[in-house]
Amino acid sequence: MANLSSKFFGTNAKTFVMKQKKEPKDGSKRYELHKQMQATLDSGDLRVAVKVPPGEDLNEWLTINTMDFYNQITLLHTSIADFCTPQSCPVMGAGTKYEYLWADGKDVKKPIKVSASEYMDYLLPWVRSHLEDETIFPVHDEQPFPKNFKSIVKTIFKRLFRVYAHIYYSHAQEIIDLGVDAHLNTTFKHFFLFIQEFDLVEPKEMAPLAERIQKINSQYGIATKMESGDD
Repeated sequence: MANLSSKFFGTNAKTFVMKQKKEPKDGSKRYELHKQMQATLDSGDLRVAVKVPPGEDLNEWLTINTMDFYNQITLLHTSIADFCTPQSCPVMGAGTKYEYLWADGKDVKKPIKVSASEYMDYLLPWVRSHLEDETIFPVHDEQPFPKNFKSIVKTIFKRLFRVYAHIYYSHAQEIIDLGVDAHLNTTFKHFFLFIQEFDLVEPKEMAPLAERIQKINSQYGIATKMESGDD
């Protein structure tokens, strides 16, 4: 991660990205699970890497992976921030068919139309606030996960998927020019295999990237469950 962020932005921006990272505390059980996740990823088999390690808790696995994908999305977004402005991307969407409104049910109760950069300004702090909320992502063994935990995680991943969709539709050339298109493709493949493994994003939500997903499914022999959708 550090080398990649240096390639993207240089020292000052690298420092910014590292400050935004959300990771388990050293020495905790979650930290050890996080290290195990990284070791599995380093093996190169993403289909195996997304599976819950034997004997580990599903909710803990969802937690550390939510943190990791949040960090990845933060890095990717920062890489194209100079190109993704209210002027260049006045609508948060994926092409002309898919537009994403913002609402969080608290500060913004009614969905509002925003630019892509404004969407990210809402999304990243919203995800981080959830990750730091111990009633949602408990940090002590005696603290239970909420009954609606997976529903919350699914909402987070649905919105993170939209960032990938926007980047592929609106900033593919900038990503190529930065020389990080291979990294984007690998992180999306990991992201998709994870959400597919745990059924975290509805097929209709993934319709904007159906062609790319079909290629991943073919590579790993996964049955395609894509649906078209206009919302």
